[in-house]
Amino acid sequence: MSRLDSFIARMQAQRDALNFLKPMVDAVPGPILEVGLGNGRTYDHLRELFPARDIYVFERKVAAHPDCIPPDDRLFLGDADRTIDEAARKLGATAALIHTDLGTGDHEANVAMGRWLGPALDRLAASGGYVLANQSLDVARWQRLPEPPGVPKDRYFLYRVR
Repeated sequence: MSRLDSFIARMQAQRDALNFLKPMVDAVPGPILEVGLGNGRTYDHLRELFPARDIYVFERKVAAHPDCIPPDDRLFLGDADRTIDEAARKLGATAALIHTDLGTGDHEANVAMGRWLGPALDRLAASGGYVLANQSLDVARWQRLPEPPGVPKDRYFLYRVR
């Protein structure tokens, strides 16, 4: 599979998983968290899916399309380890949905990041909420859910927070 085809397949899986989770997330109060803004495509989709929700975004350095940049009071700017800790102090475990798509091209570095990322995000996740991640995250109170129809196994990882 070419890099372009892989990117398109990943974006389709991400969109399909978010659309699948929408009715379940609608039943859970709390904000939506987007960990990794990138160019803002997913943030834009989240705004469309959840127009009445506060959506907080985490990004090291904003380089998104101007129409896809959150307001300053919804942006945690800087390295994820620091900003997730800051958000946990500010928001607590209130998030109805956490979407994370952090990573690099280095598999071992992604695995190492996943070891601290899951527990860090757990400090933000509301009981009954959902987590959608581009990598497996091992958190005791998260229950892995099956992939939505049409999403290939292990392309995205869905969790329900107990």
